[in-house]
Amino acid sequence: MNYTPNELENLTFKRSVVGGYSEDMVNEVLDKIIEDYTAYIRENIELKDKVAVLNEAILHYKNIEESLQNTLLVAQQTSEEIKKNGYQKAENIIKEAEIKAQKIIDEANQEVLKIRFEYEELKRKLHSYKSKVESLLLSQLEILKPMVEEEGVE
Repeated sequence: MNYTPNELENLTFKRSVVGGYSEDMVNEVLDKIIEDYTAYIRENIELKDKVAVLNEAILHYKNIEESLQNTLLVAQQTSEEIKKNGYQKAENIIKEAEIKAQKIIDEANQEVLKIRFEYEELKRKLHSYKSKVESLLLSQLEILKPMVEEEGVE
């Protein structure tokens, strides 16, 4: 822009001696140009202000977008961490269950061995008792045999 509205308003044309322009007509045209020019400057200032406001809004929304992206990243990482922890807890529960099951099986096997040992011990004691009773009965028979023979002789 070469002229400001004030410069245009104060602009004067040299008159030529012969056949110059009508001063009223030139002034009327200049007034319209000044009016339009002033309107364009005002509109330009308003547009610059709007652009500044819109740039601020864009910057604000870019900050919000960046914040949302960071939030999404954190949420995604947290989700993966929770998922990972869930799998680890599940694995730990399974391992604990397997250990408990193995312990129960081992205890049951020990109990079976104990019962078998007691069974074998009772069987051995029964056999020993049976042998003693049989021996006792045989010795009693031996004692009774002479008595029965004496009675049968009389």
